[in-house]
Amino acid sequence: MTNPLQLQLNREYILEFLNRLLQTPSPSGYCMAIMKLLEEEARKHGFELELTPKGNGIITIPGTGNSTAGSLALTAHVDTLGAMVRAIKPSGMLRFTPIGGYAMHTVEGEYCLVHTRDGRQYEGTVLSTKTSVHVYPEARDWKRSEENMEIRLDADTASKEQTKQLGIEVGDIISWDPRTKIMDNGWVKSRHLDDKASVAALFGLLEWFGREGKRPERTLKLIFSTYEEVGHGNAYMPPDVTELIAIDMGALGDDLSASERDVSICAKDSSGPYDYAMTSKLIELAKASGISYAVDIYPQYGSDASAALRGGSNIRAALIGPGVHASHAMERTHADAIINTAVFCYPT
Repeated sequence: MTNPLQLQLNREYILEFLNRLLQTPSPSGYCMAIMKLLEEEARKHGFELELTPKGNGIITIPGTGNSTAGSLALTAHVDTLGAMVRAIKPSGMLRFTPIGGYAMHTVEGEYCLVHTRDGRQYEGTVLSTKTSVHVYPEARDWKRSEENMEIRLDADTASKEQTKQLGIEVGDIISWDPRTKIMDNGWVKSRHLDDKASVAALFGLLEWFGREGKRPERTLKLIFSTYEEVGHGNAYMPPDVTELIAIDMGALGDDLSASERDVSICAKDSSGPYDYAMTSKLIELAKASGISYAVDIYPQYGSDASAALRGGSNIRAALIGPGVHASHAMERTHADAIINTAVFCYPT
């Protein structure tokens, strides 16, 4: 059985907005531009985005009923992996420190942008400090660790002083080129599908609410966090929220059963089990809707639901999301998983 909402969601809009999200740099702590994008997009659909002091965004969709159960919150994070300038080397190249948890080999050879505090941007490339096999006999075995990596700037600089003259300083943000490709056969490959695929899914739902003039029976809050990759994105929850579903990428690989076409339901991650009753209901809904899904355990994973619980929120919480292959590297998912995640987010 197909959920009727699936036929009404605007697939083209969801993928187009996903592309805009992916092209907007937003490493943790540097989400001003993408939150402006969300604010403007929400207003197009007839909704207002409220910014918290921390920089998270909340869109409230008032319910039509008299539910005493409190508000339901759906949260996804706009922040991504990235880096920060740690030091300017005598050669003029940059040493960097990671923002978020990724293996260094996953960014070797990657193009990047350095964002200065006065608004300038410089392109660069992430390289090993012994990158050429024609020069360094140990290049193949050189450990890809922070101290052995650097950023070569595409600018006229060969010294620390010249790099500083460009306006680059310690603490400047570095974003990775997403290298986005949305293919006609539905495959989507890009950096930062964690978690911009989920953000696009929620905006697909928001676009449907605005276009159809519909409202949920229970008040719904869409929360977009800006520090998830560093562990404290949604530590604060509005006091009226009693249930939270984190919409975040589904991990794939090893003994996990989900695929890139599935909505993944996480029963437990590194923070412990999610609410048993909520998870059970999500499984029942997936079965009833005919959505392709899988239930999995994520041993090396935490979410904004984890952050909310650790922050002391008195809520029940669950976790779902589109299956994403090669997370925190060159990621890939399928449009079907993104669309079905949006379908799954419809409050019942």
